[in-house]
Amino acid sequence: MDPVRTCFWIFLATAAGTWVFSLLTREYSWTDRIWSVTPVVYLWVFAAASGGEPRIVLMAVLVSLWGARLTFNFARKGGYRPGGEDYRWGILQQRLRPWQFQLFNLGFISVYQNAIIWLITLPVLTVYQHPGPLTPGDWLLAVLFLAALAGETLADQEQWNFQQWKKAQRAAGRTPAPGFVHTGLFRFSRHPNFFFEQVQWWLFYGFAITASGAWLHWTLAGPVLLTLLFIGSTVFTESISRSRYPDYRRYEQHTSPIIPLPPRRQQEQPL
Repeated sequence: MDPVRTCFWIFLATAAGTWVFSLLTREYSWTDRIWSVTPVVYLWVFAAASGGEPRIVLMAVLVSLWGARLTFNFARKGGYRPGGEDYRWGILQQRLRPWQFQLFNLGFISVYQNAIIWLITLPVLTVYQHPGPLTPGDWLLAVLFLAALAGETLADQEQWNFQQWKKAQRAAGRTPAPGFVHTGLFRFSRHPNFFFEQVQWWLFYGFAITASGAWLHWTLAGPVLLTLLFIGSTVFTESISRSRYPDYRRYEQHTSPIIPLPPRRQQEQPL
């Protein structure tokens, strides 16, 4: 079995499938719905093709844990239910003409994002081409990957708890203030979940380094493009937050956008 060819066909199928389903349902989060699943499939295709190469199996296990956590978090937010579309796509539709959004849907949501999903897993190709025993460097990468996974889990749980409190406040007839989470990890980063997500995939690229002994490979494109995607997503998300919450600009002044850092200065008043 050629794992590259197999994964390429999976990429084509998922890109085409998410696009067709978006046209049939008029919902545009189908790529979001398979985001946590397809990388797991890619990794286990390589693990099977390698005959159980230890480093690839370790990578597959780590990505499976990543996928299970992300799937759980996406499911509890209603992402898999009908109507569970990312709210940002509806806002973007209002900013674009229908034909512009449909081009964006095909080119960016269905093709480009699915390409990134494939590319972030491709350090496994470098590992596949350089078989060898596990090293202390591999185990260090695994521990750091799990630490980043735990950080993202904590950030998502804090966000979930805040959203549940927000719903309870509204159900009681009160206006929650502020309307965005700013405590816990969010005191040090406006998007700690984005930070830990990117860290995991940069660490994942590290396995290509330990396998080959070389620092630079073309498969570095995966984490680089993922980081650029998150930068764009952050800019768009925060433009929405600023329009919804007057206090958000003050939060931006004191809190790092992505990398967790101490608040720039003590806030005079609580948000």
